[in-house]
Amino acid sequence: MTRVEQFEQIRRDRAHGGLSIRELARRHGVHRRAVRQALKSAVPPPKRAPERRPAPKLGPYRPIIDEWLQADTEAPRKQRHTARRVWQRLVDEHGADVSERQVCRYVAAKRRQIGDVEACVPLVSEAGVEAEVDWGEAQVIMRGESRSRSTSS
Repeated sequence: MTRVEQFEQIRRDRAHGGLSIRELARRHGVHRRAVRQALKSAVPPPKRAPERRPAPKLGPYRPIIDEWLQADTEAPRKQRHTARRVWQRLVDEHGADVSERQVCRYVAAKRRQIGDVEACVPLVSEAGVEAEVDWGEAQVIMRGESRSRSTSS
């Protein structure tokens, strides 16, 4: 059940049954605040995006990482930085005291932002739409005689 449908049921129960806010909350398994929101408006309030917390250890190194990842867009695929290699360079060259996991998260988010993410297209087709034929040759010994046969499947 979607939140809109739940708000609709809460409003309907209030109109037809005259139930209290506490009883509506118990019946629908929501907080009383949600019941008040439903009675105030038929449309649920939009969800707030979580606040971005500062990354005090990674913060000074973000421009360096951004520069490396931007340069990687021009490099051949095999020569691009992995997130682990970015972390290793930060530690070795800049003496950074950051976790590998934090660097990996930042690199993944930055790559999505840059558009440097590989896409996967599933190879799924409807039954009977496509066919595959394998050709082969087999040699069989049957009753002591050698026979070769071309096969297709």
